[in-house]
Amino acid sequence: MTGRVIAITGASGFLGSAVAQAAWDRGARVALIDYAKTPPVAPTGPGVFFQGGVDLTDANAARSAIDAAADHFGSLDALFNIAGGFAWEKHEGGEGNTWQRLFLMNVQTASNTSRAAIPHLRASAAGRIVNVGANAAFKAGPGMGPYAASKAGVHSLTQALAEELKSDAVTVNAVLPSILDTPINRADMPEADFVSWVRTDELAAVMLFLASPEASAVTGALVPVTGRL
Repeated sequence: MTGRVIAITGASGFLGSAVAQAAWDRGARVALIDYAKTPPVAPTGPGVFFQGGVDLTDANAARSAIDAAADHFGSLDALFNIAGGFAWEKHEGGEGNTWQRLFLMNVQTASNTSRAAIPHLRASAAGRIVNVGANAAFKAGPGMGPYAASKAGVHSLTQALAEELKSDAVTVNAVLPSILDTPINRADMPEADFVSWVRTDELAAVMLFLASPEASAVTGALVPVTGRL
């Protein structure tokens, strides 16, 4: 990954910061983009460019952020669409705007940043888009309807973009994690078996492979990363 430029959305979250650190440790230059205005604790130093307060549901804001990242480093090789959200809500008695809100957070953000990044990725020798879907989208449980539907949208976006960009040497893939081992999930499910969950560094490793030049033969893939569940 040495020298490759990777734009990471949702970079201040648990997964985003873990992926950013893993990419930076492997020699990548990272453009960190987040709605939060406070940068992640790590990584810091040369090769790190942070943009906070960016509303990626706004197409113009997304384009400005991606263009700024490419201008800062002089190129863009990969985009990691990690920005998103979650809500548990049963359909009966639920709020009508939850479906729209999760669509905007999970699908629209990825769509906006991907559209903005495509011209830059075409100029790369090995352009890559890596999205974060969800294994739960294959079979939604109670209260998982809005979230699973929005992540299914991410899966379809991934496959459509992969077909559209096949002739441009730009691959588009998605990782589909199960439960991530984060402090928030541990607090929400204190009786769970944390050992069976997916660590953020494990998911980061799969994402970095898909963003590498070595993954040139993989596109349109929905890769389950489900730990030991």
